[in-house]
Amino acid sequence: MTMTEQEQIDAATTDNAPVADDSDTQEQFDPAVDMPMYREGMNWFVLRVASNKENSVRDTLERKVQIEGLEQSVGRIMVPTEKTRTLKGGKQRITETKLYPGYIFVEMRLEKDGRIPQDVFFLIKETTGVGDFVGNKGRPTPMTPVEVEKMLFDSRRPEQEPEVKLEFNTGDHVSIKEGPFENYEGTVDEVMPDKGLVRVLVTIFGRQAPVELEYWQIEKSED
Repeated sequence: MTMTEQEQIDAATTDNAPVADDSDTQEQFDPAVDMPMYREGMNWFVLRVASNKENSVRDTLERKVQIEGLEQSVGRIMVPTEKTRTLKGGKQRITETKLYPGYIFVEMRLEKDGRIPQDVFFLIKETTGVGDFVGNKGRPTPMTPVEVEKMLFDSRRPEQEPEVKLEFNTGDHVSIKEGPFENYEGTVDEVMPDKGLVRVLVTIFGRQAPVELEYWQIEKSED
């Protein structure tokens, strides 16, 4: 049965119709803040994973849990990160640094004897990059409330744009490695993280002069 010309137009219009963008709603929802620290019957556990594979393991586990319909047994899977902003040549770049390399945090419901349900156990263990849960003899050890609170705090999305993280302090002796003052040495007079700049006092022709440099143009001098 062939489609009429009008039906083809209608189908094309439907396929290409704008879809409501729920990205704003998704961005506003934060599982570390908008859900309770503990949910009835569930605890948090620490899972060892291959280094630099934390995000891919988390994403794979989340997909498998959804496909297998195991949301009642496995809840949130978290990879806490710290966001920092760097400026180089006036260009901004935001980077994420994992706070607990080699580990992810899994909200999970165990059997009454403290073991992982068999279907959940095989789902997790058959995932590439997964190691073992922190615990003894196949019985994962639940995280303490203090540990859970800190982990969830670290997992929150930043409310504001992350600031530039500079490893310099007023009074530090530094060497200039790039720019017109290359190979000069000086002392840090002021750190301006919002601009990614460091003001350095440099001795030029026998007199100290303040020079504003980008943080990547200098390095700490060896004492």
